Amino acid sequence: MSAASDARFMALALSLGQRGQGCVWPNPAVGCVIVKGTRIVGRGWTQPGGRPHAEAMALEQAGVLAQQATAFVTLEPCAHHGATPPCAEALIAAGIARCVVAITDPDPRVSGKGITKLQEAGIEVSAGCQAKEALVAHRGFFSRLQNGRPRVTLKLATSFDGRIATVSGESQWITGADARRDVHGLRACHDAVLVGGGTARADNPSLNVRGLGLVRQPIRIVASRHLDFDAPDLQASRDVAPLWLCHGPQARVSGVWQSQCDALLQVPLAPDGQLDLAVLMQALAKKGLTSVLCEGGGQLAASLLRAGLVDDVILYTAGLALGADGLAGLGDLALSHLHMAPRFALISARKIGPDIRQDWRHLP
Repeated sequence: MSAASDARFMALALSLGQRGQGCVWPNPAVGCVIVKGTRIVGRGWTQPGGRPHAEAMALEQAGVLAQQATAFVTLEPCAHHGATPPCAEALIAAGIARCVVAITDPDPRVSGKGITKLQEAGIEVSAGCQAKEALVAHRGFFSRLQNGRPRVTLKLATSFDGRIATVSGESQWITGADARRDVHGLRACHDAVLVGGGTARADNPSLNVRGLGLVRQPIRIVASRHLDFDAPDLQASRDVAPLWLCHGPQARVSGVWQSQCDALLQVPLAPDGQLDLAVLMQALAKKGLTSVLCEGGGQLAASLLRAGLVDDVILYTAGLALGADGLAGLGDLALSHLHMAPRFALISARKIGPDIRQDWRHLP
């Protein structure tokens, strides 16, 4: 096959892999395409809960046609025995002649071992096809392994002068129905949705995905130093979707809280007296999360930015002005010089109904 053909089939594998985003943690959302000649004979992506893996799904679809075919995989096939046999061994047993791998797996149980296993079996391996795109697709999984924390996306919905509520606190709805539906899609492709205690008190949010027919919901996380909001009134109760509470050492953790949530995570306080968000993110990574969507409020968003924990910003901007007396979308960042400001690169911008969505990625 030509390099152009390899890139085309890998692009399809990457697209398939995106179907697993938000529902396969702690596993990566991998895509796989099996090609015989110029014909696609198998497609697969990591299934909800992380199994079966993309390769197993594609091989099952391909059947005997996998013999002497080429497999395109967005991440190096696993080489270790876990809940399922290694995918590298499955590819070998199926009689694959060639395997095109987008990027190697940083997991020390795999890293290079999957490729070596394939090569030792006489399979031709080509690595690096669409590597940059694959790195973006798997950046949450990579962040958990290499940085010890999940990828963090900050979602903001503001007026065009950067406000999220009027002076009286009215905030529903700044953006239109199309943008709000888009947010549900954004939630669906993250492992968890995070808000602060202030948002829990003020808005009593449900935080789940609605209107998309999803069965598996993201984890809802509330970060509250004192757990100073009413458990029985919180819409984000465990009967809607899993609920985790992150609290400080002095919080009064009652039996009511224990019955209302699936996990209680104690987090130490930072020098400013607030929850140490770096430690909080490390705790979430240890629980297996690879991506977290932060939806509020302004103080939590500012704290994440100050701590250098925000990887992506999704900004929805509506065509109205609320003025300087409105509530700002971000809390204080305590910046005295421009060079101290966190910088992001614009990845895309598009209209969604009457509003605009901008996707920004952090510049290291």
